[in-house]
Amino acid sequence: MKEEKMAGKLLTVLRTVAPGTLLRDGLENILRAKTGGLIVIGDSSEVMKIIEGGFVINAEFTPAGLYELAKMDGAIILSKDAKRILAANTQLVPDQSIPSSETGIRHRSAERAAKQTDTLVISISQRRGVITTYKGTLKYVLKDIGVLLSKANQAIQTLEKYRSVQDKVLLGLSALEFADAVTLFDVAKSIQRVEMVLRVVKEIEMYISELGVEGRLITMQMEELVANTEDEGLLVVQDYAMNIGGEKTPSTILNIIRSWPSEDILELSLIARALGYPGSAGILDQHVLPRGYRILEKIPRLPLSVIDNLVKEFGTLSKILVATIEELDGVEGIGEVRARSIKDGLNRYREKVLQEWPR
Repeated sequence: MKEEKMAGKLLTVLRTVAPGTLLRDGLENILRAKTGGLIVIGDSSEVMKIIEGGFVINAEFTPAGLYELAKMDGAIILSKDAKRILAANTQLVPDQSIPSSETGIRHRSAERAAKQTDTLVISISQRRGVITTYKGTLKYVLKDIGVLLSKANQAIQTLEKYRSVQDKVLLGLSALEFADAVTLFDVAKSIQRVEMVLRVVKEIEMYISELGVEGRLITMQMEELVANTEDEGLLVVQDYAMNIGGEKTPSTILNIIRSWPSEDILELSLIARALGYPGSAGILDQHVLPRGYRILEKIPRLPLSVIDNLVKEFGTLSKILVATIEELDGVEGIGEVRARSIKDGLNRYREKVLQEWPR
């Protein structure tokens, strides 16, 4: 939970200073001029307590205005939404007892002020030419856009490979479901591959946030590659998790798995345990029956309410597959026409899976 909170805080910071924003334009102007700068984004009571001197501006924010004011010594104070310049040439006087790993006066003041007020503070190095952001205990040095694009493209290539493997694993799971030959190993492996794809997505989202307008193509590529991935994972959990109901939903189970460190995702027995199965030796070899949610979702124009009724009536996919049209017709919300459509849809999807699945 702590890691997720820090990641969320970093995302907020990156979006605030992303390329394409007026604030980033102003920061880049200061960087190119090599004047250095110290900017505080926020005017809470905690911030005002550690500010001395300077003069009030209270003007609309412009990149040029920020650049000109940075020529003076002292910190520039912006409103919380970074839309107004409130003060300039101020001195930050944070608590000197707050530990700091920085050596320069500007960066040390920035780090201590951020820790004391939990406000975003930006320090621009005059000599090194880097922009460092601080918020609470978080410190992040903004990377060069070229480097970011290179890393983002590498991550997209990784995502492509992971998505390809995930699709093969899920296709194999479908084939085994039609053959009534699924084990917990197959289920855990499918959830593992979905989670690995989603973890790469989370990393790419960080790059996209920092890239701002420069990351539009990366965003489009990622969205195309990740389509339906999370839905597939939720449906696998819904098909196989034990005792689903109340607070225990597919989403909560997947969120639990998502909170694990990367090394735990590699342990398939832990995934099986998250689904509600015992952690005994050989549990992954246990034969399990899908409820049928994921396969039924493949049938076009089949409402979720009808899928729920089918699962409640028959219990497992294997029973739905052998049900007659008359038996399907007897389920609430299904008439004869829809019953035939379900039967035909299942047969077509089974043929498609068997054709595509490598033997």
